[in-house]
Amino acid sequence: MSAVFQADCALLRRFEPVLRYTRGEQFFPMSADTYVQNCSLWLQRPNKKPVCLIPQGELTLENLAEPRTADFGAVYFLKFIEPLNIAELAAYALQQGFAPKDPQEVFHAGPGRLARVGYTSRFLDALFSLTLFARGRVPGDTAAAAALAYRRLMADQERHIYYGRVIRQNGWVALQYWFFYPFNNWRSGFYGANDHEADWEMIYIYLYETAAGELRPEWLAYASHDFSGDDLRRRWDDPEVEKIGEHPVVYVGAGSHACYFAPGEYLTELELPFLLPWVQLVDRQKKFWQQRLRRDDHQEEQLPKGFNFFRIPFVDYARGDGLAIGPSQAREWADPCLLEPPPRWALHYRGLWGLYTRDPFARENAPAGPVYNRDGAMRRSWYDPLGWAGLDKLPPPNRTLSHVLEQWVEVEAGQSALAETIAQKSQELVKLGVEANAMRGQAHLHKLHAAHQEKIDALAEELNQMRAQLASDQALLEALGLYAARLRAGQRSPARAHLRHAHHPASAARLRFNRFAEAWAAISIGLMLISLVILVFFGRQYLIWGVVALVSLMVFVEAGFRRQLAHFITSFTAGLALISALLIVYDFFWPIVIVAALLIGGYIMWENVRELWG
Repeated sequence: MSAVFQADCALLRRFEPVLRYTRGEQFFPMSADTYVQNCSLWLQRPNKKPVCLIPQGELTLENLAEPRTADFGAVYFLKFIEPLNIAELAAYALQQGFAPKDPQEVFHAGPGRLARVGYTSRFLDALFSLTLFARGRVPGDTAAAAALAYRRLMADQERHIYYGRVIRQNGWVALQYWFFYPFNNWRSGFYGANDHEADWEMIYIYLYETAAGELRPEWLAYASHDFSGDDLRRRWDDPEVEKIGEHPVVYVGAGSHACYFAPGEYLTELELPFLLPWVQLVDRQKKFWQQRLRRDDHQEEQLPKGFNFFRIPFVDYARGDGLAIGPSQAREWADPCLLEPPPRWALHYRGLWGLYTRDPFARENAPAGPVYNRDGAMRRSWYDPLGWAGLDKLPPPNRTLSHVLEQWVEVEAGQSALAETIAQKSQELVKLGVEANAMRGQAHLHKLHAAHQEKIDALAEELNQMRAQLASDQALLEALGLYAARLRAGQRSPARAHLRHAHHPASAARLRFNRFAEAWAAISIGLMLISLVILVFFGRQYLIWGVVALVSLMVFVEAGFRRQLAHFITSFTAGLALISALLIVYDFFWPIVIVAALLIGGYIMWENVRELWG
């Protein structure tokens, strides 16, 4: 075992995280080797039935990494379990119902979940359950089978491990921790968006070397759903970052296994692929009105992407009131497995680590491994550890002052050169002006004078831009000087200054819904469908207006439940105003043109006469 390997293992163990789970969590980090040995390898070619390449019991990490070729559009995937049928699922549910349970291990959604997620997610959840029945399956069948298989695998030896990397780049030392789960039961277990076999989740810790040669933590970044860039990152001294000694505490989403800095219930909005065009349309309209009305929507800070009716909200429970894994916890980590240099199974297998469902909702497919995305492209979190968390633009603290001073010298040198260029071009402009003045009154120099005037205009504009740049550089120099002074004094920027859309758990006030709201949320989907049936059979002549009224009511109440009613009313009013204006212009185009021409003509005459009399 090399000295570098031992040093990397020691560094990973020094900062290894503490993972806190929610009551009712059934799947915890395990060895990928054990999982693969209980899987089979399959190949799905386009428009063909899947083919088993290596049956269960014969698959290992070694033969998983063997090179394989396939046609474009083909997908390699693992298969962990077979879904339970109705009888098996009923037996499992009966066994679970009569088995003694520790109250500390039972999950309860809590009040207001239905009201918080709104119509759309409740409707899609019901629709997905119906599609399962149509395919001869029942909701929760794969999750129950996976829970049984996981218990069987863990019965002999329950070990929790993580996969680690140590990457050195641009003065940073990045510690990457990967956690492998055999199943994601967010939908069936915790009312979330999806279920799928296998789940790879990850966090980063970013260190730098002090003048004394000691490695000190500065930033953390936790992978969480669709977050990216700066919003993933928290500084080590951020009050939100909980630590036990040098071990950061990670609050894990129930079933989803997303990672959070603080305990609580998070409202997470996801984009389904078939709704993506509508999401983009609404976002563009929203951005247009924000720019035109110069309004800032502070409510957007509550969610990563702001309110959009076509983004589907789900609650992610990361309460931290269940099992804890990590140093000095009920269960501790086994020795880590290093992914640097990358093992063959991680680098050469680009397929999915679980079932490829080809589901229309697209989030039921298993993920790829730690190196690749589902489409086989390399993950940015793997090849760009700094850029993934928006840290590629920041030097380590021990190098920040030197970077600032270097930039100050560079800007000052550029400013001196620019000032010299401005002086030279100013003299040139004066010469051109003198020559142009000398040409006036000389008819035979008309063309030459016109050419001189063009040169004067172009040079004057160039000088204007240079002087504007000189002024900007001067302001930048002052800012760099002040920044250097603060660094010398040991002052730091605010720990959360980089955040644009910080994801916070729901506050106690946001979790309080009255009984009417909860009751309405429970019956609204069925009530809407019943209303639609009544319209079709008893009011078909009013069907279009009835559907519009039902959808409008749904959107209105949805916005209210998601605490976005004021924003929705503002956007809706602005949209109506725009449509009304367009209709008026269309119907009264020529009268509007005539009235506008008369008003403009009268105004010009008034201004000119007023100037003449003045």
